[in-house]
Amino acid sequence: MADQLILAVGREFGSGGHEIANLLAERFGLIVYERNMLDHIAQEYGMNAELLKKYDEVPKRWGIYRTVNGFNNAPEDGIARIQFRYLREKAEAGESFVVVGRCAEEIFRENPAMISIFVRADLDFKLQRTMAKTDISEEEAMELIIRKDKFRKNYHDQYCKEKWGRAKNYDLVINSAKLGVAKTADLLEQYIRARMEARA
Repeated sequence: MADQLILAVGREFGSGGHEIANLLAERFGLIVYERNMLDHIAQEYGMNAELLKKYDEVPKRWGIYRTVNGFNNAPEDGIARIQFRYLREKAEAGESFVVVGRCAEEIFRENPAMISIFVRADLDFKLQRTMAKTDISEEEAMELIIRKDKFRKNYHDQYCKEKWGRAKNYDLVINSAKLGVAKTADLLEQYIRARMEARA
């Protein structure tokens, strides 16, 4: 347990947070839990992976489903809670891993093995990356960024005490536009290693 490492990476759409999480996972020899986690859950619990992915990191819609004793029968809510339970089980088993999004900084707030990071970026940087990756216009890229970040914020804030992207919610918030994706990962690697040394 003493050597356990859990990296919780939140990110704005287009910031490169997903790529940074994968780079850090490679450098520390960790598995990454993100959308792929639903394949593991589906196999383990005998569920339909494609159905799970339909509601992945999607905020629940109020007014359509019932809430009783704090539990909602919306499929979005059920799938979110399955993921949270799955992550807690992995942590309790002493596993080390990277989690992209999925309220990980809240789930593991009391776990000393967790280091939480939020990756943001300047709008122009996000627009250029989004247009390059999706081959869409600047206007379409702007709409996509706004829509995706709204979904992420709403999803996060439904399950977490602190607000999505707010600095006090994370150990470190970094602007990937200043150094680029690779050098941002370099800097974060140094920070994580320093944190691990301080904990040893």
